[in-house]
Amino acid sequence: MADILRRYHFDRVPFEALRERLRGTTDPESLHQLTTAVLPPPEGCAARSPSPGDTEEGAFRAAGAAAIARGELAAVVLAGGMATRFGSVVKALATVDAEARVSFLDLKLADLARYEGAVETTLMSSFATHDALAGELSARGLPWVGLCPQFVSLRVTPEGEAFLGGDGQPSLYAPGHGDLPDALAVAGVLERLRRKGVRTVLMSNVDNVGATVDPVLLGMHRASGARISVELVEKVAGDRGGLPVLAGGRLVLAEAFRLPRGFPQDAFPLFNTNTLWIDLDALEAPGAWTWCVARKTVEGRPAIQFERLVGELTWWHSTHWIHVPRVGDASRFLPVKDLADLERYRPELQAVARARIPGVW
Repeated sequence: MADILRRYHFDRVPFEALRERLRGTTDPESLHQLTTAVLPPPEGCAARSPSPGDTEEGAFRAAGAAAIARGELAAVVLAGGMATRFGSVVKALATVDAEARVSFLDLKLADLARYEGAVETTLMSSFATHDALAGELSARGLPWVGLCPQFVSLRVTPEGEAFLGGDGQPSLYAPGHGDLPDALAVAGVLERLRRKGVRTVLMSNVDNVGATVDPVLLGMHRASGARISVELVEKVAGDRGGLPVLAGGRLVLAEAFRLPRGFPQDAFPLFNTNTLWIDLDALEAPGAWTWCVARKTVEGRPAIQFERLVGELTWWHSTHWIHVPRVGDASRFLPVKDLADLERYRPELQAVARARIPGVW
């Protein structure tokens, strides 16, 4: 246990301060709920990605392709999760199609391999997935793909006491994708990317096969002049996550659970995909992160996790919003969280792979 805490930088998580804050309140959600005036986003705040064949599309594509050829794009794939609803395997290695023996990682790496090593790729792992992913990458022998583990922390009870598992040991967890900038810095990835001339990082979830490298979207991001571009899709029933809101006169990304009670979040038709184009300048700049209180049920008992979310970068850096497709072979949002999702999305997963990642499926 002590070795895991050292190896995954538990000392960089302000655990005791967070636990004391929890003990000092009867309303844990108040520790992360927004207190500034928040308004719904205006209609038309997100630019639509241009249709194929448009003059504008061609210009964006040429600019993005040139930037990729110059080595100015890198990718970070969030791969720290365990697929408990797939049999508690490493999510990146979970099989998307048993007959074809295709995993989420296969699809992600095949997409990135189209650029023949020009897009340096980092898998952000966790204490639960790092060693398995390291073994997988070693077997594949891909010099342009590396690993960067996010941090580790300890669950507590709602009263702020140590949460112990059935084995009597402290219960570990990874404290959210807001670790991204610090974890990349600690691992030396940011410095290496800067030396190589990388300007922008494409961040996506390993289970979102639709979030492929797209020179058009990179060109749109560059043309916007913003440090971050966020991909949004049409919201459908059951979506749980974030959306852009007006705070302090700026559009920023906010998770639904942080919004004031009664905020009309369902009135806004777009939804955050957690696919972001982030300039290296934004990742290297320090920020005052909000540690959110996440209520969990672990081994049938209530537990608290302190987490931070990467979307908070939009509060500190200029941000561009892009409305991308959600359906068909152009879809950029096919999140597979459980086996039911896999069955529902499999035709679109196959269509996306065949259209954009030939030869894999």
